[in-house]
Amino acid sequence: MSTPTDGLDDVYGGSLALLTDLYQLTMAAGYWKTGTSEREAVFHLTYRRPPFAGGYVIAAGLAPVLAFLRRFRFTGDDLAYLATVTDAGHAPLFEAGFLDYLAALKLTCTVDAVPEGTLVFPHEPIIRVTGPILQAQLVETALLTLVNFQSLIATKAARVCQAARNAPVVEFGLRRAQGIDGGLGASRAAYIGGAAATSNVLAGKLLGIPVRGTHAHSWVMFHGDELAAFRAYAEALPGNCTFLVDTYDTLAGVRNAITVGRELRERGHELAGIRLDSGDLAHLSIEARRLLDEAGFPAARIVASNDLDEHLITSLHAQGARIDTFGVGTKLVTAFDQPALGGVYKLGATRDATGAWRDVIKLSEQPIKISNPGILQVRRLRHGGELVGDIIYDREHGFSGPTLHDIEDPTRGPYTPGFDSEEDLLVTYLDRGEPVRAPDDLESARARAATELAGLSPRTRRFLNPQPYAVGLDRHVHTRKQLLIAEARQGAKSHA
Repeated sequence: MSTPTDGLDDVYGGSLALLTDLYQLTMAAGYWKTGTSEREAVFHLTYRRPPFAGGYVIAAGLAPVLAFLRRFRFTGDDLAYLATVTDAGHAPLFEAGFLDYLAALKLTCTVDAVPEGTLVFPHEPIIRVTGPILQAQLVETALLTLVNFQSLIATKAARVCQAARNAPVVEFGLRRAQGIDGGLGASRAAYIGGAAATSNVLAGKLLGIPVRGTHAHSWVMFHGDELAAFRAYAEALPGNCTFLVDTYDTLAGVRNAITVGRELRERGHELAGIRLDSGDLAHLSIEARRLLDEAGFPAARIVASNDLDEHLITSLHAQGARIDTFGVGTKLVTAFDQPALGGVYKLGATRDATGAWRDVIKLSEQPIKISNPGILQVRRLRHGGELVGDIIYDREHGFSGPTLHDIEDPTRGPYTPGFDSEEDLLVTYLDRGEPVRAPDDLESARARAATELAGLSPRTRRFLNPQPYAVGLDRHVHTRKQLLIAEARQGAKSHA
């Protein structure tokens, strides 16, 4: 089947197989050396805690993940570099036979994932990778970096848009982003999360996101006189006049914008609006709205920027601010004030020497870090369109019923929500390395995120002390997990 590009395909030419941590390659060499490289295994990409002290995450980054996997191969240059890497004794770290194996490697993993824009909650598989252990291990780091970052930014954008109360949010963050990829990935993810447009023109070209922008303070400073600067801009681009009014004196700037707005109207154009970028945004927006309305420009929009985030926007609304559009840059594309999503990639099951599946588990002194065993799927329950609970179950054993067992506290009693519809979240995108489903386009992912958020309880969407969404294990996985924990701890004691 055809596999349309995500746009970001064009940014990185050739192989990205070395976009990984060295230990992935050393483990791969170990699997090859011990003859277990083709043994089938299942990994799950999950996260443990929602970012921003919030209640959810919006899954994003899948289309770049699939683009990465489609292109996955080791080139001659990659292998030549790996041949120069040495061990502690200054000998070649990788045997020539292993490098030959990598040269011939073709990805044959099956990849199941939740579609982009889906709400996901702690411990739920976002991506499931099934295939030869060597291959599934090698792609871990790239999948984590792509999904962690874009899911984090999409979630931040959704929070900012929620605070904006249906006023458009324009992502302004390219100049403060962490490099080129950070800027492009953030623009993409912010659009999925609900941003209406971006200032990032390359993102507009590659991804089809609407672009917005007018002029900077330097335009006014270059002309030396604000009124002359506005007139010059109106002469050059009469259909794009949102004037930045705070270079010298904000309210005087609004009056100058009104003057040029009247001149535009005489020529058959309209003043699009003004932009506030400093000062008391609530007070200035109220005064600017009064001046614009009295001058006969009720349709002129007031755009506000200046280190905004969901909390500042909420405060502005509480103060009665008259802001029509929010430009959000630094604190959106850098995910202020949580720099990373704690996504993890954990082994759930492997084939033993006889070909039978063997569930595996990772223990920890922290219950939140104990992994969930099996080949996992997520069943989402809804009632009247509202999300009421998710159940993690083992695909090999089937769904054992709509009762949730607490993941982190097994002493808590089970819970069965009322529901009238259900669906499984993970769908297959690659089958043994071959594409069987294309990722959704950006507009579809964005629409899904909006629909999912509308179906999530306001108690879980609130910023302060959100109510945790109900996620649990089904009976089989819960029982199996407790058995494996007991066996592992007993085994540890016997070897102590």
